Amino acid sequence: MANDGTIKFGILAWPQYTDWTSLRDVGARVDALGYDTLWTWDHLYPIVGSPDGPIFEGYLTLAGWAAVTERVRLGLMVGANTFRNPALTAKMATTLDHISGGRAILGIGGAWFETEHTAFGIDFGAGFGERLDRLDEAVEIMRGMLHGEQPTARGRFYHAKQVRNDPPPLQEHLPILIGGAGELKTLRTVAKYADAWNVGGGVGRVRQKDEVLRRHCEKVGRDQAEIERTLQGGAVIIRDSVEEAREAAKSLAERNHGYDGRVEIAGPPDLVVRRIAPYLELGFHHVYFDAPAPFDGETLERLVGEVKPRLQELVAAGAAGSLR
Repeated sequence: MANDGTIKFGILAWPQYTDWTSLRDVGARVDALGYDTLWTWDHLYPIVGSPDGPIFEGYLTLAGWAAVTERVRLGLMVGANTFRNPALTAKMATTLDHISGGRAILGIGGAWFETEHTAFGIDFGAGFGERLDRLDEAVEIMRGMLHGEQPTARGRFYHAKQVRNDPPPLQEHLPILIGGAGELKTLRTVAKYADAWNVGGGVGRVRQKDEVLRRHCEKVGRDQAEIERTLQGGAVIIRDSVEEAREAAKSLAERNHGYDGRVEIAGPPDLVVRRIAPYLELGFHHVYFDAPAPFDGETLERLVGEVKPRLQELVAAGAAGSLR
């Protein structure tokens, strides 16, 4: 998934506080508008606002989208490793790849939301460090299965034995994306196994995490350029003025109970360009933006129609730093 300098835009449609028809249709619209990737969460309770509300399951949402889209790539941002046996996860991603005609991405992370684990009776592990150890062991199994091997688990957490993945994915190399920024464990797992990495935060933080990833790549003998950098752009509302955008954002609070409707960027396209441009120099050319229900159509259109071309021009001109 290493990027060649082409700007890629994705949408993460929140699966909470919505109905299936609306969630299905926003996926189809994202595809029709020409976005590169389409994501959803892997959570069992809402994570923004009140957890006491509706939410749809991640992999079945992706399968539903696969039936109503044609081009956009599909993945979880990111899958909760604790929810599923890793060999099963690789099998599910492979099945999604066939359903979608070769458009699946296997997104995975360590998991963090204890409330849903307790409610559903899912083992949350002894702590964050243990969950990251699980993740490292799990991704080794997944990568082997996706690459035509028959891996056997190391055995501390998982017990797969020469597990086959038949049929194999349609893609010759179904990519694994790992989300997270833990410097000791997560980024080392990214260096060893990931095709793409997702992170968010301020430019200084992202730069620091990227430097750590590069050091891990050196230690494990991996070419860091093989790993695509993907950036969390946050929730955005685009209008011609800040005032109009803030007014439009009120509908997000009305729909998502307990959410105040604040978004990372609210205003004209130029604000989005200025916010994202500094990350381009760091090699983050794949950006996804959150889309909460009720899924603002104007923002979806203007992100890909106005913001993306301007960022591509900056990359082409080598002038990303000029808007800092």
